[in-house]
Amino acid sequence: MPLSLLFLPLLFALVSVGVAWPVVARLGLSPSEKLVSSVGLSLLAAFLVEWAIYVFALPAAAIWLLPVMAAGGVAFRWPELRGTWRDDSVRVMAAGQVLVLACSLGWMATIASYSGGGWAGDWYEHWERTRFYLERWPLDSKFLDQYALTARPPLVNVVTAAFLSLTRVDYVHFQIVITLLAAASFLPAALLALRWGGARAVSVLAVLAMVNPYFVQNSTFAWTKFPAAFFVLIAFYFFLRARDPDSPGSAPVLFAASLAAGILAHYSAGPYALLLAGAWIFVGVRRRRDRAWWSTTSAMAAVCVGLLATWFGWAFATYGVSGTLLTNTSVTAADARSANQLVKMGLNLLDTLIPHFLRPMDRSLITQSSPWGWLRDWFFQCYQLNLPLAFGSLAWLAIGRELLREAKTASRPDRIFWGYFIAGLVVLGTAASGERDHWGLAHICLHALVLIGLAFLAACWPRLGSPWRIALILGGAFDLMFGIVLHFGVQSFALDRWLAPGKSLQDVFEASSYAAKLNLLGKLRHQVVFLSDALAPPFVLVAVAELLVLGLALRRAMSSAIGRPGLSPIEKSSKP
Repeated sequence: MPLSLLFLPLLFALVSVGVAWPVVARLGLSPSEKLVSSVGLSLLAAFLVEWAIYVFALPAAAIWLLPVMAAGGVAFRWPELRGTWRDDSVRVMAAGQVLVLACSLGWMATIASYSGGGWAGDWYEHWERTRFYLERWPLDSKFLDQYALTARPPLVNVVTAAFLSLTRVDYVHFQIVITLLAAASFLPAALLALRWGGARAVSVLAVLAMVNPYFVQNSTFAWTKFPAAFFVLIAFYFFLRARDPDSPGSAPVLFAASLAAGILAHYSAGPYALLLAGAWIFVGVRRRRDRAWWSTTSAMAAVCVGLLATWFGWAFATYGVSGTLLTNTSVTAADARSANQLVKMGLNLLDTLIPHFLRPMDRSLITQSSPWGWLRDWFFQCYQLNLPLAFGSLAWLAIGRELLREAKTASRPDRIFWGYFIAGLVVLGTAASGERDHWGLAHICLHALVLIGLAFLAACWPRLGSPWRIALILGGAFDLMFGIVLHFGVQSFALDRWLAPGKSLQDVFEASSYAAKLNLLGKLRHQVVFLSDALAPPFVLVAVAELLVLGLALRRAMSSAIGRPGLSPIEKSSKP
């Protein structure tokens, strides 16, 4: 094993905390808020540094400025960092992040070839995009031989390129960095759980994430949607925090900066930006004569526009307005140009809310001769594309029940905000896709909403009652088996080795679905080496290790509560 594989997580931890720490340490934030803000702003700084190196053709060695800045930031503000680490809530959040990351990295290390439903090609497209910035490919390069550079925003690919420049440029290191970025989405979700339910809710959230197929599958697939959710969740938290009577002055700017970073990571952040910006303006109308509100809003707009200009300004100058705005698949899809947009949106919304097994439909997408591959895809399409089941097979029922209970005691402004926010996300999150998808669209824009739901459920856990908790534990065990173990058993080809011994690679290929064939063919054609190829861990050994990590997370979740009780989950969400 190359030493760089061991060095990479440590380097990531240093850079993601240390670069922005000298700034964050001086803000009037709680210790847990400082931790999450420092990670978000440090990763944003990593993007800006690597982006400047690319745009201004600076020497590649300039990227070493990042670890130097990080080490200097930690040393310069070491007393504040040490004090932050001593906070119980910070330790609980850090422990949860380590456990969730270990879970994601462990499962990712078993993947011999990506597969699952219709997911195909994205993993290689983002590898190409990362190399585009590292190797300065021609500006007219097409990714997967069809997508222009401007079809996707650059932040995650550029940040990944920065860490590869500091270690090694190969797909193994690429996989690890993408997983580190995706699994980091737990941190801001934990901050929400802490706000709503205290520190014990953070430990419960770690368990919920580790048995949730939507979380595990997205955190191990090499694309940019969960890193975007990371920034969106930070923005959402500081939006709520900015409405509190004791709000720190930096909360609005952190909200704006994180929202802009989310858009730069993936355009799935767009619906959240529209809804939260709309809510900010709507609530602020009552303060339109308040100069302080106008000053704060102007600062937020300046930060947001300035950050977005780093990408859109360069893209407009390089590719033109149409070459920048009209290349995303939501715009270029044939369905997006047809006249039946409202009908398509309504049908997509309906199919996102009703799972495929409750309605007649064409299931040729998952047709294959492998029975375990078909079973995996059947469950995969439930967990990934259906919104209720994305929370878990039974978790969605508990979340819905607790939302109704909260609504009975919440103030009218709170009910309006949460109704507007949830309903708006579901509608806009499905309408954002330009294509008609009969399976559902929960995997397009709703990642952050699912994580908010899991944080809410973790906060409500103590008051659920024993019958509900037992049901959710059984549901989590079911999800773990059929949404995670089965999924990675197929992706690792372990089930093929166990249930069909002696089957050749050609036989495995022929038995797979069309999308799985495309992924395996792409890997073989381009001779891509995965982490599983470098380590070759036995699947059983990884599964046992995953159970041990889950057991440790369960033990922490069952221990006595730490820290203060949290706020009611919808308390103070929309008050000025």
